[in-house]
Amino acid sequence: MATVTGFVEKIKYRNEENGYSVLEVSSDGQEYVLVGTFHYISEGEMLEATGTMTEHPVYGEQLSVESYEIRSPEDAAAMERYLGSGAIKGVGAALAARIVRRFKADTFRIIEEEPERLSEVKGISERMAMAISEQVEEKKDMRQAMIFLQEYGVSMNLAAKIYREYGPRMYGIIKENPYRLADDIPGVGFKIADEIARRVGIMADSDYRIRAGILYTLLKAAGQGHTYLPQEELLRQASELLLVPIENMEKHLMDMQMDRRIVVKETRSDPAFGRQSCVSGSDSDSGENRGETESVRAVYASLYYYMELNTARMLHDLNVRGSTPAGAIRERLTAVMEQTGLELDPLQARAVEEAVNSGLLIITGGPGTGKTTTINAIIRYFEAEKMDILLAAPTGRAAKRMTEATGCEAKTIHRLLEMNGSPGEDGSVSQQFDRNEENPLDADVIIIDEMSMVDIQLMQSLLKAVNVGTRLILVGDVNQLPSVGPGNVLKDMIRSGCFNVVMLTRIFRQAAESDIVVNAHRINEGRPVDLAKRSRDFLFIRRENPDAIINAMITLMTKKLPGYVHADPLDIQILTPMRKGALGVERLNSIFQAYLNPPDKGKAEHETGGVIFREGDKVMQIRNNYQIEWEVRGRYGIAVDTGMGVYNGDTGIIREIDPFAETLTVEFDEGRMVEYDFSQLEDLELAYAVTIHKSQGSEYPAVIIPVHSGPRMLMTRNLIYTAVTRARACVCLVGVPQAFQGMADNRMEQRRYCGLLDRILEIDRPM
Repeated sequence: MATVTGFVEKIKYRNEENGYSVLEVSSDGQEYVLVGTFHYISEGEMLEATGTMTEHPVYGEQLSVESYEIRSPEDAAAMERYLGSGAIKGVGAALAARIVRRFKADTFRIIEEEPERLSEVKGISERMAMAISEQVEEKKDMRQAMIFLQEYGVSMNLAAKIYREYGPRMYGIIKENPYRLADDIPGVGFKIADEIARRVGIMADSDYRIRAGILYTLLKAAGQGHTYLPQEELLRQASELLLVPIENMEKHLMDMQMDRRIVVKETRSDPAFGRQSCVSGSDSDSGENRGETESVRAVYASLYYYMELNTARMLHDLNVRGSTPAGAIRERLTAVMEQTGLELDPLQARAVEEAVNSGLLIITGGPGTGKTTTINAIIRYFEAEKMDILLAAPTGRAAKRMTEATGCEAKTIHRLLEMNGSPGEDGSVSQQFDRNEENPLDADVIIIDEMSMVDIQLMQSLLKAVNVGTRLILVGDVNQLPSVGPGNVLKDMIRSGCFNVVMLTRIFRQAAESDIVVNAHRINEGRPVDLAKRSRDFLFIRRENPDAIINAMITLMTKKLPGYVHADPLDIQILTPMRKGALGVERLNSIFQAYLNPPDKGKAEHETGGVIFREGDKVMQIRNNYQIEWEVRGRYGIAVDTGMGVYNGDTGIIREIDPFAETLTVEFDEGRMVEYDFSQLEDLELAYAVTIHKSQGSEYPAVIIPVHSGPRMLMTRNLIYTAVTRARACVCLVGVPQAFQGMADNRMEQRRYCGLLDRILEIDRPM
């Protein structure tokens, strides 16, 4: 056996899942390589490790560690070395030297017991002093937490996330209610929590476990877009999850209702139930098949039932009629059109008239039908009336497009509502807004674009901040894919027939010259698309197998399209239906990263979860993070604007990777710089290719769409319609014509169990 005591100079390799690491350790002027599993360790720390010296055929002599202990630095040189190693954020070598020079051998006692005294050192504020102390203490606590969680089979990476979420409260939660991890921590499914519960000693048939499993099944369904599940479906899924007979679970539904954890309602099973009332250019009811409806028992997690109920009530409260005479509106609108040069067709003019006399108005239509012109006319009309107008859209890209199209500032809905992401009393962080019923938005008119992307949670938050008497105008394409989050808000509102809807149907001359617009409408209407036509903006490149498709896409991305659409390759987007498979997001991202951002000695990179992130990579945020901070930097890197929150679907470029501070910085739209800890990188993925679902609300100079075989449930008409309408200048489809036609012919839409339609009708027609 051999023992090495020294400083961790460099972590050469680390597996974040199991903690296996290769360390470079300096001891008495000699360098050693240590290999083994380390619960939690940082560069600059001092350790004493015991193990067996072995000879690796490639890397030479190394110590295979069997046991180790982290030791506190004992002399001034050791203290200075540790503090200046980068292990403590904000402390570099020069500042570490000043700290140790001031406090000498007493340095660590001061940091732990009297941290406020650190402010005696030049360059350290009281706030920074407390942050340094907290980091030193956290590293100790983190190490203990890692050891504790290892007893329950928790991986190193997951253990770090659990500790960061709960802190010292972690111990009580693990022993009393490990199922809470599945609700609070991304990446912890019910099965992981259930395994921890088994090790803690919670019985498989315990009431607590069954209720947690039922609630988890409902919350998992919300992640798939549902706000409820039919009772039979819920019990079937929960039974498969828990491996418990259905009859053993039914009794718990009543108890969970009494505890107000769930709500059970009779609801209609036909998703097209309702009445439609639109002002449109045709007598069509959007092709919905009516059919007979039957009642089913819908089981909600209480949260989503009351979201739908409150949303329906607030929609009805806003839905009031004005009394401005039609003649007066037309006269003023004519004056606005003359002043601005806007030309409106009868439906667009009708939309403006309805906006004047409607507390709530929905404007819907496909590409090229004049939604933007209509919005502009509404804005100019209300500006002439000296009214205050607010514009917003669900994503940063959509808000930027709205700003460019109207000449007026548009914000994301989150920024409009002044999202703060404040922690709750239990330490969790949820979506919270400073604008609400207590502090509503100060406006006469609010216009929201890209409404198909708005889920039930965001819709409720928006409505809370809108006073009765404020005009709310909702604009969107009802034929786009539904929101990523739960609900089918725009479609349910239109289907109800309870609100004023203007459906724009005319394709204007300029738009009609674009094959993107013409073919999008052909796809939506089920009419054939001529894929052999020579077009300036809609191209189909025939390739038979996935590898040939990828080769053609590489040529398009790197050689053909950038010059054709005058855009950087990183602005051109690959859109694919699937995550997995030969043409899925994961494989395409690794391939296009190699072509568009290959390894370079001048570019730092970091590997996590099998994915390499490299400076210059295009990345996407894949879940809402309401607490993370961002800043917009001016000259010399000084912050000129700050805020909180990065959202599912936001894309950006990695600008810096700091391996010592273990941080990665991404620049998102509008110059928002966000710093991620390495432990947060599962919130990011490469974005050279994204799923069509994730592209909602975005517009790109050009899109490349691989078209090949895939699951029928995925390869649908509204999916290919959404993909095509994301392109501004050029659509390139690459693949098999029959696969494209199969998607265009497939009217299947994944069923969403949503009750907003029922809630609206209940209030409109009370029993």
